[in-house]
Amino acid sequence: MSNIFRRDFLKTSAAVIAAAAAGGPLAGCAKKSGRTVRKDGKMVMKVTPIELKMRHTFTISGFSRDVTPSILVSITYDGVTGYGEGGLPPYMIGQTHETVQKFLSKVDMSQFSDPFRLDDILTYVDRIEEGFTCAKSAIDIALHDLIGKLLGVPIWQWFGYTASKSPNTSYTIGIDTEEVVRQKTKEAAPYNLVKVKLGIDEVTDKKLIETVRSVTGKPLLVDANQGWKTKESALDMIHWLSECGVLMIEQPMPKTVFDDMAWITERSPLPTFADESCQRLRDVPRLHGVFNGINIKLIKCSGLYEARKMIAAAEALGMKTMVGCTTETSCAVSAAAQLSPQMDFADLDGNLLIANDRFDGMKIVDGKITLNDRPGIGVVPLKTEN
Repeated sequence: MSNIFRRDFLKTSAAVIAAAAAGGPLAGCAKKSGRTVRKDGKMVMKVTPIELKMRHTFTISGFSRDVTPSILVSITYDGVTGYGEGGLPPYMIGQTHETVQKFLSKVDMSQFSDPFRLDDILTYVDRIEEGFTCAKSAIDIALHDLIGKLLGVPIWQWFGYTASKSPNTSYTIGIDTEEVVRQKTKEAAPYNLVKVKLGIDEVTDKKLIETVRSVTGKPLLVDANQGWKTKESALDMIHWLSECGVLMIEQPMPKTVFDDMAWITERSPLPTFADESCQRLRDVPRLHGVFNGINIKLIKCSGLYEARKMIAAAEALGMKTMVGCTTETSCAVSAAAQLSPQMDFADLDGNLLIANDRFDGMKIVDGKITLNDRPGIGVVPLKTEN
């Protein structure tokens, strides 16, 4: 059986599994723990655009930034407020404050009197318009936070996860000069994993790794952000990286180059993870046999509700999972962290890369994601905006 035919067969089988995951009660809804949901209650949504300031200029293959726009959403019901966020990195989402606010203006939350109707509410939001997963994610997170607070439990507990199983997070070092890369690597000292952005060219990429290695011997993760152009050169680089203490490689090739990517994965000494190639649940089946795992980001998949379905589909297919983030406050990062006990890898450092966080949330203790016992996603707005 040829590789292409085999993958087509697997994709078809996987689609059935993914469809079953989509139809099942994966997001669940916990018993309301005796709290009465008011039949005449209304949900009120507030939208706040913000700008996040980077501690250092952040560069990946093909893009640099000093600030990143983000959108905050709050949903209040029966005197309780849930918080959500959707980051808007221009290179990834292609949305602005203006376009996202226009989309959110179409969302009428007041028509729902029960926030526990997650499926109905989020299906309604998703069908308003294609795309806008960042805005949809902000609503999803705010709803989960609200429900967790109404229940009086943290989301990880509501989902049935074990907080102590959360993995180490990586700390990301963007593409930069040797001097700045050394400085950033020194700043990563409290973390047990270092993630290095590559994807320029072989000489530059190797120099970046060598510079990081001149400072630390800690295990590395690598994200090429679609930067490598041929399967042969990509595989050569992966073999070289495997000898440098690298644990995995993320998105080596352009996101739609599936056959070449499957060729690489079949021969790679390191597990390969899809990032740009993996957006939503529907993408998971076709990535089986192309990558070893998927990187789930809430702003790509529209939030926690769909993310849990993606986890179930990946697990059914024997694929590894990773939870990631973009430049976001502790609101969105703490929401993503609720999924971390189920993950093989985690890259949840977006809040650590900014100078004006808006929330106090989950912490990194000795390099490990440490979930708190606060209800909902575990965040508290900071009193002083900075």
